[in-house]
Amino acid sequence: MFTGIVKDVGAVESTARQGSGVRLKVRYTSAAEFADLCIDESVSINGACQTAVAIGPGWFEVDTVSETLKKTTLGSFRPGAKVNLERAVRPMDRLGGHFVLGHVDGVGCVTRIEEVGGSRMISVSFDTRFDQWIVSAGSIAIDGVSLTVASVEPGQFTVAIIPYTFANTTITGLATGSEVNLEFDILGKYVARQQTAAAPSEQPSRITESWLSGQGFA
Repeated sequence: MFTGIVKDVGAVESTARQGSGVRLKVRYTSAAEFADLCIDESVSINGACQTAVAIGPGWFEVDTVSETLKKTTLGSFRPGAKVNLERAVRPMDRLGGHFVLGHVDGVGCVTRIEEVGGSRMISVSFDTRFDQWIVSAGSIAIDGVSLTVASVEPGQFTVAIIPYTFANTTITGLATGSEVNLEFDILGKYVARQQTAAAPSEQPSRITESWLSGQGFA
């Protein structure tokens, strides 16, 4: 599990096809954060939870499977691409963002970027089937960055990006038309699930007068 507080902006050094998947080699810049990274540890790469399968001085590799390639932007990575990096949260860490699982729900598209008093307002479109999972003032992870939803409408939301976040994550490189990984708040998903489960069934009852008669009831 992660918090959405990006610890480093790394870069993709190489990509190599492996069957239906891809092996990514990623270089990091923060030795303080990643120097003790071990094989089998989880790392969030642009919001997608990946497992380190090889490590070396200043770099690690992950194997990205076909399912992840379908749901995220990782398949579009090319050498030199900047990526947001975060290691898995420890029980004693401060939870500075929100509960981020690293399980990307889908890819959104930046539709507008507006500078407002030094901050940026960024609007992102997404598949309307996720509408029930997002609310104004709720949390959203964009490329692994924990952000607060400023406003929402069907199939689109807007977030406010403070200057520090803009300067210290890959959000600084976004433009209209950029694709981003989206993970909606897990708490919102559970609430939506409970509401769906509690909703009365729309199917007609199978217990009819003829059914009762057939079961021996007069």
